[in-house]
Amino acid sequence: MNAKPFDANTIRALVADAVAAPSLHNAQPWVFRYTRDTAVIGLYADLERALPHTDPENRGLFMGCGAALFNLRVASAAAGLTPRVLLLPDPACAELLAEVHLSGTGPPGDTLARLASSIRRRHSSRFPFRDEEIPVATRDRLSEAARLEGAELFFPDLWHVRSILDLIRDADDSEAIDPGVHAETVRWTRTEPSTVTAAADGIPGEAFGPRRRGASAPVRDFAAGRAMPGRDRAAFEQDPNIALLGTTRDEPTDWVCAGQALERVLLQATADGLSASMTSQPLEWQDIRWAVRDPISTMAHVQMVIRLGYGPAGEPSPRRPVADVLEIL
Repeated sequence: MNAKPFDANTIRALVADAVAAPSLHNAQPWVFRYTRDTAVIGLYADLERALPHTDPENRGLFMGCGAALFNLRVASAAAGLTPRVLLLPDPACAELLAEVHLSGTGPPGDTLARLASSIRRRHSSRFPFRDEEIPVATRDRLSEAARLEGAELFFPDLWHVRSILDLIRDADDSEAIDPGVHAETVRWTRTEPSTVTAAADGIPGEAFGPRRRGASAPVRDFAAGRAMPGRDRAAFEQDPNIALLGTTRDEPTDWVCAGQALERVLLQATADGLSASMTSQPLEWQDIRWAVRDPISTMAHVQMVIRLGYGPAGEPSPRRPVADVLEIL
């Protein structure tokens, strides 16, 4: 029996929210295909948007797609629908990362739907935050958000935070002398503002934030040695609030799950009045990735380093038109 199809405008609206998700260098490596007869949205990895030097295993690519999948679930619940998700449903098609089966009316007061208002307000903030601790109750909500998606969120102590900052500096140094990684950074980041480039992807100059002055913070400097006239310098927080997102295993399914957990954490953080930025730099180098893990935690594989705090929300990055990423069959 064929499922009841949903009108094209409904599907476009769901995908428009899905693609507000973060992705490595804002490459937006996803394609959606909606099949009317089955009322199923397929999420595919767009491997033409992979970063083979920065992300050789496509771990970051899968996480970005997972974040988009979570937004799709939230948007579906907010629209009164019930999304049923199958991850990596076809071993013969590695690019098919998920199928979302849409049906009926979702339960009233769905916890996913409550996060919908955060989707368009969430932006990565590469600006200084206040040196202010995050309340325990807020940390607990963020940790629970990760657990609901099968991941773990761990807040390391000050000693380990400082070791993570050292690892980020090491990764910065490695990136600076790797021509392949540097070329990918230049390709996907633009020192000009979005009003000049009119690009639909990548990171525009206004989203870089100021150059760091004084204390270190886990904020990637996308200028990569390029001149940016008029860019300010600023002192960042002395003791940043860092959280590690991780999983028990380290397979493609875990990466998609980690992406969903990441976005759930970020949307919850936005709802709680926090700003956030992410860095995967020390995780992109196998010789130092292991050291990011806190030895006192049970986390087996760190998938993302998240900086959280109270400060500017950050500038929005451009998004590709829905028509470019959605096919309706």
